[in-house]
Amino acid sequence: MNPIKSPLSDEARSTTGKALQAALVDLIDLTLQAKQAHWNLIGKHFRSLHLQLDEVVETTRRHADEVAERAVAIGVNPDGRARTIADNSKFGALEPGYLQDDVVVTAFIDRLSIAVERIREGIDATEKTDLVSQDLLIGVATDLEMHLWMFQAQR
Repeated sequence: MNPIKSPLSDEARSTTGKALQAALVDLIDLTLQAKQAHWNLIGKHFRSLHLQLDEVVETTRRHADEVAERAVAIGVNPDGRARTIADNSKFGALEPGYLQDDVVVTAFIDRLSIAVERIREGIDATEKTDLVSQDLLIGVATDLEMHLWMFQAQR
């Protein structure tokens, strides 16, 4: 039994829920990887990248919460467990140990590019199922694309 009454049909809720769950996985993974890089960053651009990574963390944490709460609002249980994130991540793992600043820039260009592509797939998927969730995902894409641009500008 689901105590949350969804305004969406079962099919629309399923499609929208899948898009929101994929976004949640990417946002949580980006948060964790940005913190890992933040703690282990070295290089002549340490200070600016250290701060930039914290901005990514702030953005992804905020959006992860919004996405998860939207899922619950439509009657879908979000899954942000560590095992779920690890099993469904589309990003490679960062290398352990210290990370050179240029390696971090490249890594986050790759990760943000993948995340933006998947978020845009979610935007397309929700066009006919739930415009409210689509609008939320558009906001996520807007912010992730801004971060992507800022990393790309450092190459």
